[in-house]
Amino acid sequence: MKSTEQNFIIPFVGLKVGTYTFEYKIDESFFALMDYSIIHSGELNVTLEFEKKESMMLANFYAEGKVTTNCDRCDTPLEIEVSGEFKLIYKFGLEEAEDESLVVLHPDEFELDVRDAIYELITVCLPPRVIHEPGDCDEEMMELLQKYTINMDDEEDEDDFDDEEDEDIPGIDDFDPKDPRWSSLKNLN
Repeated sequence: MKSTEQNFIIPFVGLKVGTYTFEYKIDESFFALMDYSIIHSGELNVTLEFEKKESMMLANFYAEGKVTTNCDRCDTPLEIEVSGEFKLIYKFGLEEAEDESLVVLHPDEFELDVRDAIYELITVCLPPRVIHEPGDCDEEMMELLQKYTINMDDEEDEDDFDDEEDEDIPGIDDFDPKDPRWSSLKNLN
């Protein structure tokens, strides 16, 4: 089933107090709905355990599957296994939420769009650095990286930097506590 925006809308007004389970099959059509997605495609199962109470709603999201994103090193597609969970609390009010796991809904709201919460869960499941295994990166890109990477340890001109030149620059190590300019700066507090 192709993902559409309507698939992720929960009309909570029509639900009685209790617990409900929603199942989502996430594929490339889901990521096409997201503007500027860092994930190109994927095959994931997302389960939402949704509990409606009198004054709030609790949402527990669980995701498991694989996604395709770009390698941080060579910028070619890379498939990654992901799994994780994400909890949100929805409550009604007019104030701003200070907690990232709390979503404040306007009292006139009657439905939830859980698409952004699912996308956030999937992106948070990604490792901090997404890279291919050693030797699996695009060879052409790795050659370009080697060609244009500057490594100070390999530089032959390392001795060109002379610390003695700093002595000629005004302001470097010329602090004199008797200088009247410094005493006027002390009074700025």
